[in-house]
Amino acid sequence: MTVVTLGAHIVDVLARPVEGIPAGQDTVVVDQVKVTAAGAAAGTAVSLARLGNRVVSLGAIGDDDLGTLLAALLTREGVDVSGLVRRTDEQTSASILPIRPDGGRPSFHVPGANLTFGAAMVDPGLLAAADAVHIGGPDVAFGLNDPAFFGALEAARAAGTVVTMDLLSNLPDLVAATAAFLPHVDHFLPNEEQALAMTGAADPVQAARELLDQGPSSVLVTLGEHGSLVASADGVERLPALPVEVVDTTGCGDAYCAGFITGLLHGRPLGEAARWGTAAAATVAQGLGTAAGLDGLDAALALLDA
Repeated sequence: MTVVTLGAHIVDVLARPVEGIPAGQDTVVVDQVKVTAAGAAAGTAVSLARLGNRVVSLGAIGDDDLGTLLAALLTREGVDVSGLVRRTDEQTSASILPIRPDGGRPSFHVPGANLTFGAAMVDPGLLAAADAVHIGGPDVAFGLNDPAFFGALEAARAAGTVVTMDLLSNLPDLVAATAAFLPHVDHFLPNEEQALAMTGAADPVQAARELLDQGPSSVLVTLGEHGSLVASADGVERLPALPVEVVDTTGCGDAYCAGFITGLLHGRPLGEAARWGTAAAATVAQGLGTAAGLDGLDAALALLDA
């Protein structure tokens, strides 16, 4: 199956475990430092590729060393990067993530070229030819909020393409603006904080129902250690998280999206596809960074049997 991911592309530099920032010029020795392709589009692309999908990723990166590194990391995973636009006026988006012993991940972040990605950089024919399109981080790719892009999504959906979407930030003003995408999306996958910020709802179930009324056929809200919930016309189903030892939560949301999309493309019903997402996320939580430990679909699904 072919999936097009488009939106946020980020280079992550991760270190663990980090309990605090040292004073002055002190040095703290850590167990691991890792560089990964990340962001709601690029991170999902890597997980999708590791789950056996053909992936084309579209976005804007800088014409700099970080951009070259990011393209190389994606290419090594088998992701087609011919749709990445190199920008001379912006650096490649990047984050430094000091991972706490409990898996938490504060971030030092440069938005960079992601802010310049827009509808004019997307080939509508590529979307229509794909089995699925995943919009990752439209809250930071402002140029996608464009009638031309929405028209391309509608044409792709009419051709049979499944359209999914998740967000990058938790900033209320940014996530609120993504409501314009919801009538053009089949499945929306925010986390709890994003869902509450978009709706002002008191709890994630109410938030999912309100988001469902805005157009998607399903809304899947990830709840961290509490699993996720799946809302559709058939009602709301809660799915527990799998009991694994958490090393780092970076990339878990991307892996959930990738597992869910893979399940849909394998013809699985909504709830089962969401469980595929749960398994992929649980696999990644046990390692450091994007798609950590994700070594094929069968290995991820074995967690469900266990």
